[in-house]
Amino acid sequence: MAMTIRVREGMIDVPAGRVWYRSVGDGGVPLLCLHGGPGMTHNYIDPLEDLADRREVIFYDQLGCGRSDKPADTSLWTVQHFVRELEVVRSALQLEHFHLFGSSWGGMLAMQYLLDYQPASVVGLLMAGSPASMPRWVEGCQELLAEMPSEVREVIERHEAQGFTSCPEYVSAVTVFYQKHLCRLQPWPTGLERTFAEMSPIVYETMNGPSEFTVTGRFRDWDVFDRLNEIKVPTLVMGGRYDEIRLDHLTEMHTAIAGSELVIFEDSGHTPFHDERALFMRTVNDFLDRVESQAL
Repeated sequence: MAMTIRVREGMIDVPAGRVWYRSVGDGGVPLLCLHGGPGMTHNYIDPLEDLADRREVIFYDQLGCGRSDKPADTSLWTVQHFVRELEVVRSALQLEHFHLFGSSWGGMLAMQYLLDYQPASVVGLLMAGSPASMPRWVEGCQELLAEMPSEVREVIERHEAQGFTSCPEYVSAVTVFYQKHLCRLQPWPTGLERTFAEMSPIVYETMNGPSEFTVTGRFRDWDVFDRLNEIKVPTLVMGGRYDEIRLDHLTEMHTAIAGSELVIFEDSGHTPFHDERALFMRTVNDFLDRVESQAL
């Protein structure tokens, strides 16, 4: 007889609006999952529902994104706002002991949250493709762009210089980069397609800028490398061999976070939970089991 997994959805009041959340599974030490972008939605990290046979897995769309409220005030889109929002979500869901997972920007948010709040409630930190420095991230993406075919690189650089980043020619060229470094599956999973279709360009452009290669937004100077030694919770740093984040960046993060573990998925880009889904879930479950056996 198939096991029925509990699913709950709802809205949480946060500063300046309400955010939508979805909880899958029950029991265990919950895993709170932070999507990337900024401005993306939870949909592309839906594969983490695979982990809900052992624990509650929680997703939410950050304010301005997906099913959450979309206030017009662009002054809200700061790292500090999303850190406060995360703490309000944690409190509203009464998460006294939980693991925190972040994909890309979600991992940046998780690191800043840990540094700002030093919460005793976080049992483990897991990150996939998350930088500790935006200047370093841009430097790495520029290196990857330089390795692309010259015709692709020329289209991207010309359109960004002119500000024509909604042009189909530009989108097509960036897609070539994404299919190598973001998600290597063909065709792309539905959840990833939906995330791109529903992403908030206002949140993304305000905080980031036009693209991975050209970061002109509010977090362009964000860098916590020199504070990583303050992260004391068990940490799993993950990335793909073909990830947008360079391997030396991930390796240095691993070195700076005492006792952390580093896993590189050899056939993955920026979304190893899609590219090598089964291996990713085994890796995460193994880490969580070990952390919980020591901590609880």
